[in-house]
Amino acid sequence: MGAIRRKFTKEFKEAAVRRLELGASLAEIARASEVNPNVLHRWRRELRDHGTKAFAGNGQRRADESRVAELERKVGRQALEDLSTLKPRLRRLRSFHPPMRCPRTE
Repeated sequence: MGAIRRKFTKEFKEAAVRRLELGASLAEIARASEVNPNVLHRWRRELRDHGTKAFAGNGQRRADESRVAELERKVGRQALEDLSTLKPRLRRLRSFHPPMRCPRTE
């Protein structure tokens, strides 16, 4: 299974880019923020290109994640319902057909 991808808030990204604009070194901000310098370059480019509309993706991802979680809960409930209906049927079948025993070979 892959690593979990970290998500940063819009405010965090803007603060990191602001520190870059104020003259702090790229390496210093990358270490302090625990992100790759290439990520900082991308954030700066996105902010420059899109202004206030930059970094709008997080809200949509959260909505997608909540939908996935809702569907997973629904699947889990359905599986439990299926099991609860199958258990009585299995008991009834076992009463009619006891498990077969294999003869011992010696």
